[in-house]
Amino acid sequence: MNELREQKIRSVIRQSQPDLTVVLENIFDPLNISAVLRSCDAVGVREVFVLYTKKYLDKRGLVLGKRTSGGTFKWIDAYVFEELEECFRRVRERYGRIYATSLGEQSESLYDLDLTQPTALLFGNEDEGVSAEALALCDGNFTIPQVGFAESLNISVACAVTLFEARRQRAAQGYYGEKSKFSEAEQGQLFERWQAMLKEKSWHQQLAIPVDKDSEAILPVYVQRDPLAPNKQQVRPSPLTNFEL
Repeated sequence: MNELREQKIRSVIRQSQPDLTVVLENIFDPLNISAVLRSCDAVGVREVFVLYTKKYLDKRGLVLGKRTSGGTFKWIDAYVFEELEECFRRVRERYGRIYATSLGEQSESLYDLDLTQPTALLFGNEDEGVSAEALALCDGNFTIPQVGFAESLNISVACAVTLFEARRQRAAQGYYGEKSKFSEAEQGQLFERWQAMLKEKSWHQQLAIPVDKDSEAILPVYVQRDPLAPNKQQVRPSPLTNFEL
């Protein structure tokens, strides 16, 4: 690895936001998921949670390729769930609070949220939005103020707008500067993990990991993975989801 490449990777790690994440509920368009991944990488989100509970998605193959995600998937850990409660349990124990994008009487403006705190942001299905079941488990919901005739944005656009508002708030607090969210030791661990991935061309580190109630605890993003672990969970008949790059 040349010096410029190393400096770039260390800079990305230093500016990462390990206490900010995105949860996607029943998103069926792979282009939307890929666009979300690019936005996540752009603001330093290092893991995402993908939830599928709709039966009509069972046989849909979602393929994310380099052309649509810009090659960002290998820098982001993705976890796939089929059980809503388990997904929320895992996300909440890691991020504390979950906010959804949903129109409603109790909705707050995005710009009134404090996104400098640990937060998971939930975005729903392209047609139906966030489900009532998921919304009931959230700590609150917000809207993105608009003045046109359309009531909502495309999910990938809404996610990008929200994430960059979080970036604006966090940058004002110095979290993209001198106040890294990672300790020096954690930065070093993540660098070693990514360095090994690049050196070994480790395709297995670029797969989404299915998670259920019997799965082991989700590792912090800076911890090296067992290279054999994803291979044991490689086949997922329902829903068929292929996150390989």
